[in-house]
Amino acid sequence: MGIVLTARGESFPIRGSFTISRGSKTQSDVVLVEARDGTAVGRGECVPYPRYNETVAGALADIAALPQGIDRARLQQIMKPGAARNAVDCALWDLEAKRSGTPAWKLAGLPAPKPVVTAYTLSLGEPEAMGRAAAENAERPLLKLKLGGAGDIARVEAVRRNAPRTRLIVDANEGWTPDLLPDYLPEMARLGVELIEQPLPAGKDAALKGMKRAVPVCADESCHGLDTLHELVGSYDAVNVKLDKTGGLTAALAVAREAQRLGFQVMVGCMLATSLSMAPALLVAQLAQFVDLDGPLLLAKDRPDGIDYRDGLAHPPKPALWG
Repeated sequence: MGIVLTARGESFPIRGSFTISRGSKTQSDVVLVEARDGTAVGRGECVPYPRYNETVAGALADIAALPQGIDRARLQQIMKPGAARNAVDCALWDLEAKRSGTPAWKLAGLPAPKPVVTAYTLSLGEPEAMGRAAAENAERPLLKLKLGGAGDIARVEAVRRNAPRTRLIVDANEGWTPDLLPDYLPEMARLGVELIEQPLPAGKDAALKGMKRAVPVCADESCHGLDTLHELVGSYDAVNVKLDKTGGLTAALAVAREAQRLGFQVMVGCMLATSLSMAPALLVAQLAQFVDLDGPLLLAKDRPDGIDYRDGLAHPPKPALWG
């Protein structure tokens, strides 16, 4: 029997709400793909992202249009990078692991995965609210702060007062403008920020070219696949590899390795999703200097056999979950 793909949309409530510079949400809408060969079932998950003109309905339609019996190599050729391809690619990896009895990390030619320190994300809010959230999470080893432009220095100051020993990274989600950089970059350094994600809108990267930076700057919305990496050299110090952008584990590993070759630091990030999305990303995280795979911690519920998060660490997935 050949491989048969099925897909459906699912929703997972967020604990409270989640706010970034582009808006707020109270649930995560994902697409679950199952790949079956008559003896085993592989699963993958994705989050279609409106920023990239993706929807759950569109992803389901794209997956339904794929030929049955497709393999990973053919998938890369006929399906564009993005969330839908990610879910299918990861389901095929999981299926291969389950029917062969070989872990996905070994199939990918990687060493056995180890637990990694993951950031815990604080939603964008007023300085006082972000300070309170920082106090509640001050024992975590790494916090990621969602920022948005005006008032960001006060936000980071409030977090730093309430979490003085915690490592910090920040993510502006394209919310800054070039005129903010001369003031904001030195202040981020003063406050001990270790990485700044996507300060400027994608396509406005030229303002960073050749700029002296006290804190490394990481491309997120500006970095998708192999075709985008070379144009980022000189503008960014790091790139955020997300499977929903690259179109799956297959491409994410290639992007991470090429980024290393070009001299970038590697960050591995996620959309707001369940442990099924985090599991394959944890393999890429073995190549990364910064890891942000906290999606399940921000949800009101997760899938069964979810990732084990303890003491700020994300542990490798159980085979029952993925891989």
